[in-house]
Amino acid sequence: MNHTILIAEDDPDIVELLTLYLTGAGFSVQTAADGNQALAAVQAGGISLVLADLMMPGLNGYALIRQVRTFSNLPILILSAKSLDTDKVLGLDIGADAYLTKPFNALEVVAYVKAALRRYYSLGAQAGETPTPSTLSVGPIELDPVQFTVRKNGRAVSLTSTELKILAKLMASPGRVFTKAQLYECVGGEFYESDDNTMMVHISNLRAKIEDDPSKPQYIKTVRGLGYKIESP
Repeated sequence: MNHTILIAEDDPDIVELLTLYLTGAGFSVQTAADGNQALAAVQAGGISLVLADLMMPGLNGYALIRQVRTFSNLPILILSAKSLDTDKVLGLDIGADAYLTKPFNALEVVAYVKAALRRYYSLGAQAGETPTPSTLSVGPIELDPVQFTVRKNGRAVSLTSTELKILAKLMASPGRVFTKAQLYECVGGEFYESDDNTMMVHISNLRAKIEDDPSKPQYIKTVRGLGYKIESP
């Protein structure tokens, strides 16, 4: 499958560098110099993954991610000079799948892109190759790993690709405890930033979307000192 990467970045030197490495790795590349152009490109279709700067003219990166997440769960990786933990948490909280800081190693960016695409697009294929049910269910929560959709009590729940992969991992084995490292592996393999704070943000976002009362989770449970599990109340 030929993947097209959208680079949403207003620095021509960075765009040139990333284009060189991504095309060298076999990807097609589209570019957008501001957030409005980037949003239009995603809406037009054909984009497999977005590399987005935060500080862009017009629509900034935060606003771009929020708008994309209203209609798509395709992978979004942030590339930003903003390196504070609060910036990273905010980026992940609004729907980004990973946060990379500038200056960056271009080969590392390509590795992140490959890992995100592999996890995102292989999720459904893996489900189709095994005898497991096409729809995963825990209580009123249903996940279709082929269509990449989640429903609770019949109503659609919008998740990012990272949240979807974490939830799919948990729902494939209800009651089983997964360590943070195991959940990171299903999200992005060895290239994913596996710090506790990041996983806590993703779990918190998941609970906010699927729990009746996120402060008293009934489905996604924390097993202190070990990790997380999902179960019916």
